[in-house]
Order: sequence, then C-alpha cells, then structure tokens
Amino acid sequence: MEINPYIFREYDIRGLVGKDLTEEAAKNIGKAVGTYLQKYGNKIVVGQDNRKSSPLLAKALIEGILSTGCDVIDVGTLPTPVLYFSIHLYSQTGGVMLTGSHNPAEYNGFKICKGLSSIYGDEIQKLRQIIEDNSFQKGSGNLTKKDPKNEYVQFIIRNTNIRPNLKIIIDAGNGTAGFILPSLMKKLNINPSYLYLEPDGNFPNHLPDPTIPEYMENLIDEVKKQNADLGIGYDGDADRIGAIDDKGRIVWGDKLLCLYAREILSRHPKAKIIMDVKCSQATVEYIEKYGGDAIMWKTGHSLIKEKMKETGALLAGEMSGHMVFKDNYLGFDDAILASLRLLDILSKSDKKFSELLDEIPSYFSTPEIRVDCPEKEKFRVVDELKEYFKKRYKTIDIDGVRILFENGWGLVRASNTQPMLVLRFEAKNEQELDKIKSEVKKKLEEYPFITVEI
Repeated sequence: MEINPYIFREYDIRGLVGKDLTEEAAKNIGKAVGTYLQKYGNKIVVGQDNRKSSPLLAKALIEGILSTGCDVIDVGTLPTPVLYFSIHLYSQTGGVMLTGSHNPAEYNGFKICKGLSSIYGDEIQKLRQIIEDNSFQKGSGNLTKKDPKNEYVQFIIRNTNIRPNLKIIIDAGNGTAGFILPSLMKKLNINPSYLYLEPDGNFPNHLPDPTIPEYMENLIDEVKKQNADLGIGYDGDADRIGAIDDKGRIVWGDKLLCLYAREILSRHPKAKIIMDVKCSQATVEYIEKYGGDAIMWKTGHSLIKEKMKETGALLAGEMSGHMVFKDNYLGFDDAILASLRLLDILSKSDKKFSELLDEIPSYFSTPEIRVDCPEKEKFRVVDELKEYFKKRYKTIDIDGVRILFENGWGLVRASNTQPMLVLRFEAKNEQELDKIKSEVKKKLEEYPFITVEI
C-alpha cells in the first residue's frame, strides 16, 4: 500500500487528517503495530485524545490490530500519561496513543510503545516497511474496554502532601487533562481556578502548547488578577507542562527541571539528571551545585527516556516541558504528575515560587525559536552548519549543533515533528547574545528558503 513516508517521524507517526491520515492508513498502521509487537506479546492497549478525528481513526486502528491476532484493550479518551499507565496496569506488550499533541486540530498522530518504552527512529521506519511490503500477520484478536482513570489518580496521589491554601490557576487548553483534573484535585482537597477545562477538539481558545508565549497570555493575566501562587498549563495530551510564577513570568522547562532536580537530590545524593540540548548552561551549574550528575542529551521524549534507562537517571526534562520521573514513578513523561510534584515542592517551602526560581542562575537567553524550513532540506541545512561551525568553535553535536562561543552558545537543530529548524541562544550579557544571534542568522540566511526573525 502507498502511504506518505514523511508521516513516519523520529518519535511518532503524525500527519494531516484526510490527506496523510485516512481510515485506511490508520487500519494499516494498526496492522503494522500488531505485526511488529507480536514477538513481545499479544495484548495491546489503545487510547485516544479528544480531537474530532480521533474516534474514527481509533476504530480503524483497532480493527487493524485485531486483524493480526493481537487482543486490544481500549481505554478510551484520556491523556497520554494515562495510556502509559494503562500499559503498566494491563499489558506488558505495549500500546498506541492516538494524539495530535500540541498540533492544530486538523492534525493527528500515533505514539507507539513497546512495553513502557516509546519506539523511535529505525523502529518507526520498520512499521512503514511492514506497510509498504504488505507483510502483515493474520489472525483474529479480542477487544475489551477498560477505564483506568480512577486507578491512575489513586496511583499518582501516593506520597503527595499539598497545602490546600495554595492559590492555583490551571489552563487545561481544552485538551485531555480535563478528563483527570477535577477528580484528582477533589481527592487532594485542592480547589484551583480553571481556564478552558472542558475538552474540545477544535481548541477554540488557543492551541494547547505551553511553550508558545501567546498561548499562555490568558493564564498569565489570570495569575496576576487573582494574585495566585502559580499557574499551570498543559499541552493537548497532557505529557508536557508549562508554568507561570507568582509574578506572572513564564517558567521554562529547564528552570522547572532545576527545582525537581534539587528536590530529588535532597533524597538521592549524586543522582544522574538528564536534560536536552536546548537547556541553559545554568541548569548544568545548578544541578552540579546540589551534587547531581548533569547529563546533556538529544531532544525528544523517546530519546531521553531511553537515555534514562541506559544511565539509571532518576529524572529527565526538556525545555519543551516533558518531565520524566523515575525516583518513585514509572519513568514516563507525565505533566499531571509533574504539576503535583511542583505543588509538593511549593507546599514544603516557605518561599514563593518566584523566590525559588530567582535562586537559579539566569543568563540572557531566547526562548525556543522555530524557523520554517522545508521537510526535505532541514537535516541537510543542519549538517552543513555543523561542518561550518565546528571548524571555527567548539561544538556539541549530539542533536543538531550547539555552538560554544566564548561567552555563550547557539543551537540549531532540525525539528523531528514539524518542517522547521529550532534555534536557541544564550549569553552572559545582552551584547554577546546579539552577536551570537547575528552570526548564526547570517549563516542560516545564505539559504534562500530560510528567513530568520530574531
């Protein structure tokens, strides 16, 4: 069967509904998943987000899996971390989460797990090959339906001790977090104020992406208006967290990671902590100050989870808000758990959120900058920049190129989920930051199809 090869990304399968992702495509992806996972077992968990396209695509996906002889446990509409938890609960074989995450409503996708490990890279290409070769297993599996949400809530509130008087604003972004938060907060005797709690797959208020400042504006306004202790935002499938401090400042993933790391290191001295290449140098310094072993690694939730297994790290985090806990959790990214851990930290401290953050070194930096670049060109551009800059500066090239200038650094990497380059810059002062940005921008704009606005 013909299927658009570009939907098979580094960490997942993702595309435009009706064009790349049809019911036939979803059924064939199901057949490929069932064929691929059979050597590990025959029980596959399937969940979906609340996009308008998800029910039909999930139905086709399940039909495809069943046709290979694998059994399916359908856990319905829920956040991605609850799908991961369901695999732990019901099946050691694996699962599929049908979600478009933070992308616009017309997109959807598939996150695929072998056991609790997200498959990525060559393993995802194996699924494409199975489809192209039409080499599917045949059989007749059984379908059962289960609802793991209550068990998930009970599991994540263990050992949680949150002050009920914390003033919290939550922006659920009309995503799947809305299926969990009300019952969870009720059990913890917490009464937050909510924005956009009602799941709505059209995302009428803003796209559910807490890394985009404009999508956080309503949350910032509400935190200031209510004099709240903090604000919390989620992406569409609740595996990424965003936060706002009591002063209304956006708290990026690397600063959140610092707070989580300090708390874990108080209980597990010398623990390994993983961060992605977009994180600040201040993150490294802060983790080392508290006795941790800071490890920089590639961006991508699948990749950092794999690195955690390899190194025995107890915590990993990304600028994008993926936070993975292994100290007393199952080692997958869970923004709902991450928000409880943050509330726990604030409950135990006599300092405000902003005061804890101000203890972390701060350099002059940009947020993540996304630059349009054609899908077919993005990796070539990054490879050529890598060669160019490594002749002139020290570089870290585990993921794209992080160029180490004398007083700061610049990062250029290809997005694995969109036709874009991802840039970030940091320096010890504003003048140096401008110089670094200017040098990288000048090189990038030698390509006629790239325009950099920084």
